[in-house]
Amino acid sequence: MTNSQYSRFLEKFPEYSTTANLDRLRELEYSRLDRLGQVYLDYTGSGLYAESQVLRHQRLLMEGVYGNPHSSNPTSSASTVMVDQARRAVLRFFNASEDDYVVIFTSNASGALKLVGEAYPFGEQCTYLLTFDNHNSVNGIREFAVAKGAQVKYLPVLPPRLRVPEDRLDDYLEKARGNCNNLFAYPAQSNFSSVQHPLEWIHKAHNAGWDVLLDAAAFAPTNRLDLTAWPADFVPVSFYKMFGYPTGVGALIARRSVLKKLQRPWFAGGTITVASVQGEKHYLADAPAAFEDGTPNFLNIPAVTIGLEHLESMGLDLVHERVRCLTGWLLINLKELKHSNGKPLIKIYGPVDTKKRGGAISTNFFTPEGAVIDHRWIEQQANQHGISLRTGCFCNPGAGELALHILPEELTSCFNRPDHEQRLTYDEFRLCINTKASGAVRISVGPVSNFADVQKFLDFIVTFLK
Repeated sequence: MTNSQYSRFLEKFPEYSTTANLDRLRELEYSRLDRLGQVYLDYTGSGLYAESQVLRHQRLLMEGVYGNPHSSNPTSSASTVMVDQARRAVLRFFNASEDDYVVIFTSNASGALKLVGEAYPFGEQCTYLLTFDNHNSVNGIREFAVAKGAQVKYLPVLPPRLRVPEDRLDDYLEKARGNCNNLFAYPAQSNFSSVQHPLEWIHKAHNAGWDVLLDAAAFAPTNRLDLTAWPADFVPVSFYKMFGYPTGVGALIARRSVLKKLQRPWFAGGTITVASVQGEKHYLADAPAAFEDGTPNFLNIPAVTIGLEHLESMGLDLVHERVRCLTGWLLINLKELKHSNGKPLIKIYGPVDTKKRGGAISTNFFTPEGAVIDHRWIEQQANQHGISLRTGCFCNPGAGELALHILPEELTSCFNRPDHEQRLTYDEFRLCINTKASGAVRISVGPVSNFADVQKFLDFIVTFLK
């Protein structure tokens, strides 16, 4: 990194200077990054934890005695207090009223989505509407919908910027049966293209009589989500994506009025007030207990409170500004990289500026002849330089198929082969689409990313120019 590069960066993004507190925080709390020579560019995959988060949690565990909260003894009560504090901390962070919302702890965002999918009262000719641009855990809900006789409809996103045509959304919302339980699911921010889909859709869907599932897993780490202003009915989150630690804890933030619709297909320890073997009867507890199967992760859940307080202390608006500046610099430079014959090295999938997008950039690399370079090889080269990025389709096949121009006929031909009926490996899938890319390279910045990180990545990829 040279001073002239940094000067050019500040000319383009002078607001970056206002985020200097995050550089000091990196020195104090994340010094291991520079000590180990790590360039971490996978924040959409997972956030990074601060040293103080781990130390505070360790001290809490060392100084207290905590037992299974499903009791009223002193150690159980101590755990219950900590879990309830975490629920309130989540509601505060998302500006959600305790009268309107409930926090149900799960293992991760996928676990939260499964709770909705298996219990949502889809009916005959009701509709599950979702965007092509969704995580597989949102796509998976379609299996529950189909099993209950509902229709599944996908709202397309349009390459190359991968945004939804809003007139199509209006058409789908208006044509659904009004006397049905209809559910609309979409991500606040794509984990593939980083497109930020409009939060205004929540009100639009509600006005048309729909319930709304808003996947906030990629959005919440660097953007403020105010559930008083944007009252989605179901909001799944994974806390490790927000602040790195703890793993194994997520949540479903659910509107109480809509949560009453859900019909659980089973019961488990902790979810009932009374269950009888001889009487063959059970009575579900009130939420959130009715949805938290078994004993909650009561020793890790207090670390959620610590993590949320840490993220708040960073200043989410400051984090958002830093991510915007670094993403903008990456986009400018990636677009300028061309081989000696004038052909581009990089193709960007999604927005090529910082408007209504987050801090992840999905790309592929190309030879001077225009042939795609295997994304897995790019990752191997990055590994050798201590650069952590992510490759693949990022569990978002819909956005990936459209971005990579994988045709429905190719997929149908591949899936209908007799030897692919039960099993299909990734390498076999690659053969189905011949020379097309089967995945992408994703670079994502986060709260303590700095200019040196992104410039090291840019210096690395310049070596691919011919």
